[in-house]
Amino acid sequence: MLADQMGAEVQTQLAAQGITAVLDVIDLRDFATDIANNMVTGYAGPALSDVVQRVAAADAMIAVTPTFSASYSGLFKSFFDVLDPKFLDGMPVLFGATGGSSRHSLVLDMAIRPLFSYLRANTMATAVYASPEDWGSAGTQSLERRIAQGAGELAAVMARVSHAGTTPAGTDTSASPSTASPALAGGPVVGHGVGHGIVGHREKRAQRETFDMTSLPFEQLLAQTQAR
Repeated sequence: MLADQMGAEVQTQLAAQGITAVLDVIDLRDFATDIANNMVTGYAGPALSDVVQRVAAADAMIAVTPTFSASYSGLFKSFFDVLDPKFLDGMPVLFGATGGSSRHSLVLDMAIRPLFSYLRANTMATAVYASPEDWGSAGTQSLERRIAQGAGELAAVMARVSHAGTTPAGTDTSASPSTASPALAGGPVVGHGVGHGIVGHREKRAQRETFDMTSLPFEQLLAQTQAR
């Protein structure tokens, strides 16, 4: 529900700037077995490979996870573990989380933001957390404001790239500018998507197409990490 609202708001704000956004929603629950198998074998089956390519083709990401034990869900983390370490380099990311209490809102900056910072994603300054009280009549307006603020930041980044003519290949910007943003879902509750990395993001995306997007043997992954 939260991921859907965030995605819809990004689409609305981009539409106001004459940009049509295509939202590709990915619910990681549907690929939990594939992700687990890839973690063990290092091999991504056809279904997971398709998901990886859909994410690779995106101009931005909206990522939302339920909160478990004061952190992101294991499924959410495992999905990023099976990707090439350079996969999110420079990609604009708006993220959020849900939880049973507002006391868990620190998960945004204590767990999720460090994850995307390590992956060198271009994270938005605003993140969105939603707890049960946010869905009541009293909390709805506050949640809507936070969603609008975060969506506005992502839309602004994507609009600058689009208007500058740096929308990744395969997107027709001559007549009807468009951009894609996947929403990744993890866990049983919700779906999952400003700093540096805006300039040159198209080139980084082209580089990602040559990367191995699936998990690597531990020794190889460790060597790559130490070399960074």
